[in-house]
Amino acid sequence: MTDTIILAIDQGTTSTRSMTFGTDGVPRHTVRREFEQHYPKPGWVEHDAEDIWRDTVDTLKEVAEADGGSIASIGITNQRETVVVWDRKTGEAVHKAIVWQDRRTAKLCAQLKADGNEPLVRERTGLILDPYFSGTKLKWILDEVEGVRARAERGELAFGTIDSFLLWRLTGGKVHATDASNASRTLLFDIHKGAWDADMLKMLDIPESLLPEVKDNSTIFGETTSDLLGRSVPIGGMAGDQQAAVVGQACFQRGDAKSTYGTGCFVLLNTGKEAVTSKNGMLTTIAYQLGGEITYALEGSIFVAGAAVKWLRDGLGLINRAADTDDMATKLDGNDGVYMVPAFVGLGAPHWDTEARASITGLTFAATGSHIARAALESVAYQTADLMDAMVADGARDARQIRVDGGMAANDWFCQFLADMLDTEVARPVNIETTAAGAAFLAGMATGIWSSSDDIAAVWKEERTFKPAMTDFQRATLKRGWQEALGRTRSAPKA
Repeated sequence: MTDTIILAIDQGTTSTRSMTFGTDGVPRHTVRREFEQHYPKPGWVEHDAEDIWRDTVDTLKEVAEADGGSIASIGITNQRETVVVWDRKTGEAVHKAIVWQDRRTAKLCAQLKADGNEPLVRERTGLILDPYFSGTKLKWILDEVEGVRARAERGELAFGTIDSFLLWRLTGGKVHATDASNASRTLLFDIHKGAWDADMLKMLDIPESLLPEVKDNSTIFGETTSDLLGRSVPIGGMAGDQQAAVVGQACFQRGDAKSTYGTGCFVLLNTGKEAVTSKNGMLTTIAYQLGGEITYALEGSIFVAGAAVKWLRDGLGLINRAADTDDMATKLDGNDGVYMVPAFVGLGAPHWDTEARASITGLTFAATGSHIARAALESVAYQTADLMDAMVADGARDARQIRVDGGMAANDWFCQFLADMLDTEVARPVNIETTAAGAAFLAGMATGIWSSSDDIAAVWKEERTFKPAMTDFQRATLKRGWQEALGRTRSAPKA
């Protein structure tokens, strides 16, 4: 007899992975493909949707063959806010996907703010007017790509984030849907009513016919075409990557917090049934929707985390692999006043500065490559501390523990420094690939493998806890240096 498995598609910013999980929630096999990033202009970031689809199919088939188990369900998790518009008949995208990091709509967002739209945007969507989110990207495609707006108004086109595009393709064009967590990142969705918002659509001049149906995170969205895996397989779970990590980290109780360190860093704090409005630059978002009931979170989004380490490798040639940064940071007694502010695509929460650009400060002739590597790691911890401080200022409880995941969470030095900066315990699970695990858990719940969130919480296992070991004076000194570096990097306020 073959084992029952759940297959998770984890479509990220720089790679696409397919992973299999057993009914015990333990990962079994992984197949990963990196794909090309397109930078047509400074501040612009695009992906070819066909590259993403090709890699999804290839990894899906390869991991299924490698595992050999019987696939009970498929879950999808995805880079959020990235926009695809495609032809409903052919499935072909009308333009390259505009990635969440892309800043081309900064002027549009500034104009919408100047026109007084942001209070309503904040009230309805929980978000702010920033190029990060999907809505202004979609407007750009409609306005700037020849013939697209007319086709959209005729009902010929479909819009979606990557989850929706993959669902469409996997089901052979039968299902145009998304989930509540991805919908909540578009600037178009009323997170209180759980529905697309007519005022947001009017503000951005977006035809409603483009939009997908919004469903629970754990439900049967549809079935794959039989040619992909030899038979039709139900697609039972979908969630944006950060919300999938909330599920994968079993952060189901109000006050639970997780921080994911991938290309960017994303801290989500479960606020239960209350949608907490931030006064300190945080976002209010849907953590997940199960059984028609919404659970909310406060979120802080840092645009560059692991991407800074990738830049050390690919841009500077300073390291051969990400793991090198652990040794380089460890061999130094301190940072010697060297700070990196990784504002390569502006600053996210709580600063929201689209014009800021990356900097390294405090360099002397005594500085080495190790200082720059350490500064990159430290910068992510400082930014995380900024987020947690903002959440506490918004009235959230001071987290007793924060659960970490993603590639950087494998770095012991980083996890210890993070615990020191947050002055709280940092818990690393046995499985740090919690984004894919969350998608698998959602898919498994939809098909009866797990019956509730309690079952998932019972599966989660801690690998190591890092406890603060730094004095208050040391912590305050480092944070002061960070704030000084940040101040030098921030763009001048507009008159």
